[in-house]
Order: sequence, then C-alpha cells, then structure tokens
Amino acid sequence: MRDGEVVLLLNGKNSYLVEKSDKKIQTAEGIVNLKQIKKFDSSVKSHTGKIFFVVKPNLNDILKKRVKRMPQIIMTKDASLILAYTGVMPGSLVVDAGSGSGYLSIFLANYLKPGKIVTYEKDKKFAKVAKENFKSSGLEKFIKLKQKNILKGIDEKNVDLITLDMKNSEKVVKHAYAALKYGGWLVVYSPYVEQVKAVVKEIKKKGFSETKTVENIVRFWDVGEHTLPQRSGIMHTGFMTFARKVK
Repeated sequence: MRDGEVVLLLNGKNSYLVEKSDKKIQTAEGIVNLKQIKKFDSSVKSHTGKIFFVVKPNLNDILKKRVKRMPQIIMTKDASLILAYTGVMPGSLVVDAGSGSGYLSIFLANYLKPGKIVTYEKDKKFAKVAKENFKSSGLEKFIKLKQKNILKGIDEKNVDLITLDMKNSEKVVKHAYAALKYGGWLVVYSPYVEQVKAVVKEIKKKGFSETKTVENIVRFWDVGEHTLPQRSGIMHTGFMTFARKVK
C-alpha cells in the first residue's frame, strides 16, 4: 500500500478515515501509528492495545468524513431516488446545478463512472469548496466544474440527466429541454411547494412526459422488547420533481 492511500479504520465503536503515512493519530481508543498499515483487510493496534480493522472506504464513508458541507445538500435518501426513478446508466452525461459543496456530483459520479458530471456553480466560494471536495473524493476525473450561471444556458447537448438544486429552477426548464436527449430526464429538487408549482408549470409548457413529484420520508425504528419509531429522523427534506423528454 502506497503512502497517501485513503483507508478506514474500524474498531466496532468508532471509525476513522485516514491516509497511510508515517504519522500518528490520536483516537478515543489510543494512538495509532499509520506507518503500521500495510494492506487492506488487515488490522493494526493502538498504543493501548485496541484493534482497528483496515478496510477500503466506500462512498458513504467518503461523503461523511471527507466532504466539506457548506449550503444545504441533497441528502443520500433523496439522491438515491434519482438513480432509482430515472434508471440512468454508467457512462451517462449529466449536468448538475448548482454545485454547492459538490455532494450530489460526487454521489452521481461514483455510480455513473466512466460517465461525466458537468456541474454549474456561479458562486466563487462554493465553487472553490466543490473543487476541493472533488479532489478529496478521488472522483475528480469524472467531474467538470463550470463557474457559470446556468440561467444563461446549458452548453452540453444530448444530455442523459439534468439535476437542478437552486433558486429559480423553473427558469432553467427551457434550457434543460434543449440540452436533453430524447428519453433524457430532468430532476428538480425544491425546498418548498411554491417552487414545485412553478417548475411543473414550465415542464407542462415544454411537453415533458412521465412527470411526478415525490416527497421522500425516512423513519427509523428502535427494535427491542418495546419496538417503537424514533421521535426524530430524516423526515421532510424537500420535494423532487421528475420529468422525461419524449418529444
């Protein structure tokens, strides 16, 4: 294993995403010498004797521990619906706006590689953070960031999927229709129902098909002698409108 390789250390209580190096890190279970890491599917001990298993991190590990969040992100529960409802395939061309911290672009790039995610972000501060997150995710070669206001138009053509998470999304619908291939999908994330209505109105004008708006609610349960739903959870986060170009 080379230096700089990203690994996940697991011990049953906590997890730590680290890079192999000659450094030492302080954990709740003691100091771990990262030089001792030799390969995946092995183990190392802290100075207190606690065992850590060395595993290859997956996308969720990276998103939770290496991606810096700035604006509100599209949660994993909602991002996964984009794949499930559109059926978009690996190798697809995707346009995403606005980038924000790049969370959705990273999520999509992981599942659609070797496809290309082209993401638009007009805010310099967000664009800078997004670029850093793309590099940290290890998926930067599949993502292209354009510091541009998508309200002025979409450069790409024959796009398989366009995702919008931004103010005035309804003003991008006409540009999305022109950029999408026949059979391509438009997905709009809206935090409030007034935007949903504005988006759907524009979608109907352009003649999209298979239009639907969904609210994805997740509720966790405590299972035991008394099995009850948890009083808090990832309930309402936003509305997602799906529409397909067919003519």
